[in-house]
Amino acid sequence: MCPEENELDEAAELERRTLLTLLAINASMFVVELVAGWLADASGLVADSLDMLADASVYAIALYAVGRSVRLKADAATASGILQIALGAGVLLDVARRFAYGSEPVSALMIGIGLVALAANIACLALIARHREGGVHMRASWIFSANDVIANLGVILSGVLVCSLGSAWPDLVVGAAIGVVVVRGGVKILGEAREARAGGRA
Repeated sequence: MCPEENELDEAAELERRTLLTLLAINASMFVVELVAGWLADASGLVADSLDMLADASVYAIALYAVGRSVRLKADAATASGILQIALGAGVLLDVARRFAYGSEPVSALMIGIGLVALAANIACLALIARHREGGVHMRASWIFSANDVIANLGVILSGVLVCSLGSAWPDLVVGAAIGVVVVRGGVKILGEAREARAGGRA
């Protein structure tokens, strides 16, 4: 095996290990945030949990794409983008439901779980940073991880505002904002996947 092939194999193995770690973190945080969001009656936490689920799916799809052709990587990124858009739309529907029927979010749980999720996503961002200029499947992972950190900060801020204002509005606004961010991230990665497929760029 030539040196170039060895380097490619090592790079692919590093991507696999990174993606497996990211998948484990996001899958775990999806469960934690979903349960906490239900207990706290918090739209922001439920939205963030679905974002974690979307990311776990993105990492699973990216894991499939490691070491494969440009077309398969672009197809994996396309699937990731479509999934992100679908879950973002689901978040917006949940916010609309809570707006119509009312909610009473528990601010302390929102802030506490938001901080845990923030720590998890910062760890994910650090892991994926070395791959941010890699193939389109890895660039998709970077985009979603960066969006997650922003979403976590929004959940924490909304918890503070719910506590100080005694209103559910901050939670609903942040939940809607996370939904929009997720949809926009999905649209962005669909565009990158289309460019990669057209240009043959990995």
